[in-house]
Amino acid sequence: MARTFTIARLVDILLPVFAVLLALLGGAILLVMLGVNPAQAYASLFNGALGNVSGITQTLTKATPLLLVGLGICIAFRGGVINIGGEGQIILGAISATALSLALPDWPGWALLPLTLLAGALAGLIWGGIPGWLKARMGVNEILSTVMMNQIALQGMNFLLRGPMLDPAQIAAGTNIPQSAALPKQVWLLRLVPRTLFHSGAILAVVLAIAVYFLLWRTTIGYRIRAVGLNPHASRYAGIPVSRYVVLSMALSGAFCGLAGAVEVTGVHHRMIEGLSGGYGFSGIVAALFGKLHPLGAIPASALFGALLVGADKMQRTVQVPSALVIALQGLVVLFVVASDLYVRRRSRRRVDA
Repeated sequence: MARTFTIARLVDILLPVFAVLLALLGGAILLVMLGVNPAQAYASLFNGALGNVSGITQTLTKATPLLLVGLGICIAFRGGVINIGGEGQIILGAISATALSLALPDWPGWALLPLTLLAGALAGLIWGGIPGWLKARMGVNEILSTVMMNQIALQGMNFLLRGPMLDPAQIAAGTNIPQSAALPKQVWLLRLVPRTLFHSGAILAVVLAIAVYFLLWRTTIGYRIRAVGLNPHASRYAGIPVSRYVVLSMALSGAFCGLAGAVEVTGVHHRMIEGLSGGYGFSGIVAALFGKLHPLGAIPASALFGALLVGADKMQRTVQVPSALVIALQGLVVLFVVASDLYVRRRSRRRVDA
């Protein structure tokens, strides 16, 4: 019995890896249909992501917001709620971080940088807490509310970057490119490798992953979040205020997504720009699922999906495949990873029922 359980458990752990391989196989079929050698295409993908220092640092830079978003998703899913609003929360976090740092340009970096990151996290916390409150108090489906709030955040960003937050230099030049003014240099995150975008936000993300692990598995709050996620009715019977922990789960999830936006602004772009979220709000969900919704598992999962993002861009330029194919490949990875997670959950329920 123990041997059977061990094998079944091993299969469940390795299933996301098989899912990625199946997605790559599906991508290979599409490449053949386009007349492209899959071996050459995937070789360029691998070399682009891991073939040199530039590729590795780009991969780790992409992995940083994915990890932060993935940590938020881990908290939300463990609390029994689904946060699809990462994109909007990233945008709100980036806007708030930009607004604060531009409003206090003369403050010293030791004070302004933590406040800037905190502003991003707080904005995401509020933006994530709203759908959590709507679900807890009014029974509003959090998937619908978070998706709609993504659109509100997106349109709000478009308005701000073409109006109140538009870079004065763009107005003077008459170009009106939708971006904010550059942030004060004292809030720029430290670049860990010269002449690359790899910044100290990656270290912060890993430290926070460890902190989230201790929160969820070594504190009373984390125990209650997981209890509510596993069985809200039993949790309520045990005296746990379920509604409060539903809101808390969504708010903490939003805080990590908002922090991801602030880190992108201070570490990579140094200003608010259109498209800053880069789909991290959705890709982070897949990274979290690939990491088995465990904060420590999200670390290698984020690195893997960061490599896929960087490598896919290199593959597109090297073998001249259309951008739609790259999007389709990423979509296949999402599809197979999510399907594998659903399969594991159903297998677990069947084992419990047996």
